[in-house]
Amino acid sequence: MTTHTRILTGITTTGTPHLGNYAGAIRPAIVASRDSNADSFYFLADYHALIKCDDPLRIQRSRLEIAATWLAGGLDVDRVTFYRQSDIPEIPELTWLLTCVAAKGLLNRAHAYKASVDKNVETGEDPDAGITMGLYSYPVLMAADILMFNAHKVPVGRDQIQHVEMARDIGQRFNHLFGQGKEFFTMPEALIEESVATLPGLDGRKMSKSYDNTIPLFSSAKEMKDAISRIVTDSRAPGEAKDPDNSHLFTLFQAFATPAQSDEFRSELLQGLGWGEAKNRLFQLLDNELGESRERYHQLIERPADLEDILQHGAKKARAVATPFLNELREAVGLRSFVAQTQVATTTKKKAAKAARFVSFREDDGSFRFRLLAADGVQLLLSRNFADGKTAGQVTKQLQSGQALDVRSEDLSFSVWLEGECVGDSPAFADSAARDAAIETLRIALTPVQE
Repeated sequence: MTTHTRILTGITTTGTPHLGNYAGAIRPAIVASRDSNADSFYFLADYHALIKCDDPLRIQRSRLEIAATWLAGGLDVDRVTFYRQSDIPEIPELTWLLTCVAAKGLLNRAHAYKASVDKNVETGEDPDAGITMGLYSYPVLMAADILMFNAHKVPVGRDQIQHVEMARDIGQRFNHLFGQGKEFFTMPEALIEESVATLPGLDGRKMSKSYDNTIPLFSSAKEMKDAISRIVTDSRAPGEAKDPDNSHLFTLFQAFATPAQSDEFRSELLQGLGWGEAKNRLFQLLDNELGESRERYHQLIERPADLEDILQHGAKKARAVATPFLNELREAVGLRSFVAQTQVATTTKKKAAKAARFVSFREDDGSFRFRLLAADGVQLLLSRNFADGKTAGQVTKQLQSGQALDVRSEDLSFSVWLEGECVGDSPAFADSAARDAAIETLRIALTPVQE
């Protein structure tokens, strides 16, 4: 089976996306998501937004606009997992588990916290004036985002590298304390895209809402044209040669043009193309590039119920990974079901492993399946269909090999997965406690006997 690299990207929901966001983050991430060897997770970081913004209407509007922007830009939600952070209750719970192992000294060194303290000291304020626990604990929430889905790569700007390193430190600490030889968390790596464009704004500084120098992404064509008309240029008149390499307008054009278009535009500027006509050329280029996406964006904005359905579907996909994994982590730290503990107390692992048994059989269509029965004969697992008995036998051997079990709960049943494929399902149980007890019995039954 192909090994997929899991990539995770979060987008904080505190503003309306502009052209710089699109070229610098959204467009390259959508292109990367089409890689067949990538398992991509994209989420709206709306819990993170609460750290920076206390305007509920702005956050709500931004969530809608950013979701619509990614979808209008071509994100394929069938290929990727696209969800809102706040729809995954396992995230804040994991945040607390990680908070309990995160060193305060580590968080004291976080850049954002230190910058806020330094600013207070410079102005003669109390060092912690205006600093919330949200800002201070921000790296732990980000660690939970990353570690929950065991991301291999996390695309970030250079200012965020430290947070990925902190996620590694916190994950290693948890593994050391509770793993007992098992590595619960994959160690993530920051992925720095050196080639990603940082676009200049209307005044030549980095395009940013804080400088009020942005070009709108999916507002009307007229608003885009008006913004482009305000791009600062030099005083050279039509007919005078322009310097493309020192032109913010040319840099913007180059970010969206083909090499041939860029070469032609450069040549025309050198030959004296007027700035007014040059701005019109940039508008035409952007309008051609973004026109269809803009139309899709406005259709999505006008149908918030459709956006909600898409995000709820994404949350279900994300929770299919998060829920069973958090159950493992809860068990690791001692937050265990009393029912399961009672069962463990009344039988030894050795006896349970010996008593549980696999029963293989052949279906009428010629396929092979197996059942895993507990000591009392209760069916714990019914396999999926296999083309031949050899394959079914290999799966049973893998299940008994002692490797970490990937058990995923759903409502009152669960399924078992190997290498990204479902190999068997449980029956439906009377309640979640009975389901959790059956999962514990399954784990004991598949634990190799230590002689």
